[in-house]
Amino acid sequence: MVSDKTKVCNKRRIRRKHIIRKRVTGTALKPRLSVYKSNKYIYIQAIDDDKGFTLASASSLIKNPKSRKLNKEIASKTGEVIGKKLAEKNIKEAVFDRNGFLYSGRIKALADGVRKTGLKF
Repeated sequence: MVSDKTKVCNKRRIRRKHIIRKRVTGTALKPRLSVYKSNKYIYIQAIDDDKGFTLASASSLIKNPKSRKLNKEIASKTGEVIGKKLAEKNIKEAVFDRNGFLYSGRIKALADGVRKTGLKF
């Protein structure tokens, strides 16, 4: 049973997502970092849109499987994990796709974690 407010918020997020995806694309040298956030976990993928291929991925599920609480610290660590994976592949730049989520809180902490590793957007 989903409330009407939840349906409206999700509808707005999907609309923002489509607007963002019109402008944001990734390549092999500058992949798109796509973020998805649920109530328990946060996921991020580095995607090459030219080939339709995922270069690397990370999630809070892998980082901390027993913890049921998603907070900014866990999101930041997840960002650092994806940043290290991309650094191993000699990728120094990326395009950030927040997937319709507002750039605040855990999404911002994730982006800051990626930036800590030296990756630029």
